[in-house]
Amino acid sequence: MGDLSTYSEQTYFLDYTAPAIQKLVAEVKGSRMSDENKAIMMYDKIRDGWLYFPYYFSFTKENFKASVIAQKDEGHCLEKSILLIACLRALSIPARLHLAKVKNHIAVERLVEKFGTNELTPHAMVDVFLNDTWLKISPAFNKELCVLCNVDVLGFDGKNDAVFQEYDKEGGSFMEYLEDYGHFEDVPIEFIFDLIKSHYPHIIEQADGATEIYL
Repeated sequence: MGDLSTYSEQTYFLDYTAPAIQKLVAEVKGSRMSDENKAIMMYDKIRDGWLYFPYYFSFTKENFKASVIAQKDEGHCLEKSILLIACLRALSIPARLHLAKVKNHIAVERLVEKFGTNELTPHAMVDVFLNDTWLKISPAFNKELCVLCNVDVLGFDGKNDAVFQEYDKEGGSFMEYLEDYGHFEDVPIEFIFDLIKSHYPHIIEQADGATEIYL
């Protein structure tokens, strides 16, 4: 697997020594739980502790710091993934960011209205290293939203991938992965900004230079 130390390091964005992150992991940091169980607990905490809210863009780098995201009560998939990675690294569990493009097939009315499409990019998830294996996990959708969208809550068992559900409870298409951008040891902020600008130019134009955009 090579050197994993780079996936446990603190960075500007993954600032896990910050008090806000240390507070989040305090419950499990000194425990005798396995890394697997610690990762499960943090996944559940981030998934349900921050409501999923995709209708916000920021072009301010500071807003992508884990310690800043920790002060909020909602976030989009990228924010929640950054927060989870910081928490995992704070527990000495290797973790990294994974980005993709996805298509949402359910509850798309507002998405299409605001984004002009039901394709979302970048969609973020987390790669976590447990038991000599990289696993993909997505903490984006909180329980309440899953109920609203009629999909099973996405649980993580510490042994298998936990990425977006492909189908709802009735067998209809829910989420489809279109393109995989790969994994990153840190937050590739300029790449993220470029993706947003190239895929949603009408939003950028309407923002008229604003660095914080609420849709």
